[in-house]
Amino acid sequence: MLATRNRLRTSTDFSTTVRSGVRNGRRNLVLYTAPISAGEPSRIGFIVSKAVGNAVTRNLVKRRLREAGALSLKRHGTGLAVVVRALPAAATASWDQLLTDYNAALAVTTKRLVGSSPRVVSPTQGTTTEGTPRA
Repeated sequence: MLATRNRLRTSTDFSTTVRSGVRNGRRNLVLYTAPISAGEPSRIGFIVSKAVGNAVTRNLVKRRLREAGALSLKRHGTGLAVVVRALPAAATASWDQLLTDYNAALAVTTKRLVGSSPRVVSPTQGTTTEGTPRA
């Protein structure tokens, strides 16, 4: 079980993470990761729709993903917001397959976040003199 401080709870948090985060898809899940302030504890949210299966199957998938998220908090305890969307294939996936997909997707998204630091663009960059009258 995740502590309350480590859960995404509001729809605003979910949509902000999904829209502004880095996405990585795997066979069983799609993972979105967005940076939050460095001092805040990492927060994780889960989306498991009815397409995954009946209530029993969805809860099993959700429990497994929640455990994978709890294990990842040991490495990424602060600074990340993560949304995990389970795909229908997750219903038949084993614990090892879900954990492998989760860890691989998280590694890719965190690597992309580190590599995508904002670039500073000078005001004159990209300007041209096309369209000016010729003598």
